[in-house]
Amino acid sequence: MELTIRKMQKYLNEKYKRTKPEEMKNTQRYFLKLIEEVGELAEVIRKEQRMKDDNIKGTIEEEISDVLYYVLMIANTYDIDLEECFRKKEELNYVRYGYTLKIDDIQ
Repeated sequence: MELTIRKMQKYLNEKYKRTKPEEMKNTQRYFLKLIEEVGELAEVIRKEQRMKDDNIKGTIEEEISDVLYYVLMIANTYDIDLEECFRKKEELNYVRYGYTLKIDDIQ
């Protein structure tokens, strides 16, 4: 089954409604966790620690997933559809930087 950014956002929204409804709009906490995870990502990138044999613990793959998690949570606190925002931003960049490729050119 295809996993989209929109589906990840919906999943996290539902997960927090069920398990931690009081934290659903805690943007400050999510932002601080994002910064923490970016630091951890920097460390594993410096050490070039990659996933092997499906063991994600302590790897670039784990930390980049954590960064994405908190970006998604911040977007959810503001009811931002990241897929829509990404598309709009790429349209601006297409004009601004003269790109020759549009997002819909990719299948």
